Amino acid sequence: MNPRELYREKLISIEEAVAKVKSGQSIVVAMCAAEPPGLLEAISSRKDELENVTIMSCLLMRDYDFLKPEMKGHFLNEAWYYGPHSYRAHPGGTVTFMPNHLHECALKKREIDPPDIYWGTATPMDKNGYMSLSLSLTYEKPLINVAKTVVLEINENLPRTLGDTQMHISQVDCVVENTVPLVEVEPIVPTEVEMEIGRNVASLIEDGSTIQLGIGGIPNAIAKCLEDKHDLGVHTEMLTDGMVDLFNAGVITGLKKTLWPEKMVGCFAMGTKKLYDFIDDNLGVELHGGYVTNDPYVIAKNHKMVSINTTMQVDLTGQANSETIGTKQYSGTGGAMNTCIGAQISPGGRSILALRSTAKHGTISTIVPCFKEGQAVTIHRADVDYVVTEYGIARLKARNIRQRVEALISIAHPDFRDWLRSEAKALQYI
Repeated sequence: MNPRELYREKLISIEEAVAKVKSGQSIVVAMCAAEPPGLLEAISSRKDELENVTIMSCLLMRDYDFLKPEMKGHFLNEAWYYGPHSYRAHPGGTVTFMPNHLHECALKKREIDPPDIYWGTATPMDKNGYMSLSLSLTYEKPLINVAKTVVLEINENLPRTLGDTQMHISQVDCVVENTVPLVEVEPIVPTEVEMEIGRNVASLIEDGSTIQLGIGGIPNAIAKCLEDKHDLGVHTEMLTDGMVDLFNAGVITGLKKTLWPEKMVGCFAMGTKKLYDFIDDNLGVELHGGYVTNDPYVIAKNHKMVSINTTMQVDLTGQANSETIGTKQYSGTGGAMNTCIGAQISPGGRSILALRSTAKHGTISTIVPCFKEGQAVTIHRADVDYVVTEYGIARLKARNIRQRVEALISIAHPDFRDWLRSEAKALQYI
């Protein structure tokens, strides 16, 4: 059948698509800025008809009604990574966390607990019947391939991204149309403390390195501090505005990359219109599945691979917690372990964890004697390489506990160093 005729045959309204959902079914939705807002906003209208519907997501970007406490028993958000909306909704009983590593979440879910329905977004179809899945390839394609029903929400504002993003109309059960503004995340202006962290991190990055970098005040500061580097490459989870700035400044060229040379490679993109315009139909940018971009052995094929992740706490033995506040899930594991390990087995590579030395306006130290009961360990102490604060750099690899304690105290906030040393002695670390 002609692609346009096939499209017209599969085009339905959002209400018709939502009406296909049955009690007890599971729906997986595309990630972050690729989530389908029309479908997700409409599903709550069926509250009184549905029970035990699971909506699997990763970092929801909007405050949907199905997250409200009165939706308990009707909808459950299974979140692979919490954003602020899932975090706030958790006490109401409509959200639960699924521990995972980014590189295997799609493959394991496909194998063990495949979804009934896939809801995602895509660009308008081209003359040959192909659409681009646009802003995320993290876990989407493997789950599309096993879902019983695939629905794509077509949004004319989505950029047409390249790589493994193509989806033919023949592979889709239904399409709905919903042209709405894209979610934008404005870059956080770094503080002076974050800029000092950025300068310390930048001192560890050599010309010709390939970098993985996230989003937020510290990553934005690091990006600014890389402006005097040469021939950097990008192999990352998330493509960000800071990478666009470094490309425009001539810093990112990819000329020294050993895997996908001259290409920026990621599995999803999140930022502002500047980023979305940059990646639109850009031959120098490719999105691939998270099971590719975050496979440690794929990452390691990049010469001088440097992973740069932020974390919330590090204890004196080197364990890192990037996802919980006490027993409360705050974010997720994501790809932190993937990139940490991949960078370290890369020829000339290194892994960096960055954090401010204090939190809560300087009232608590982020370097702590030991974690509280129930607190998650995101990165095992045997896998932590460099830890960076505004006070310096601590290299933990090949160091014993006594040496780690001394190194970490040296980069802790001065107000807490005596306390940390006293606690370390009480714990018989030193």
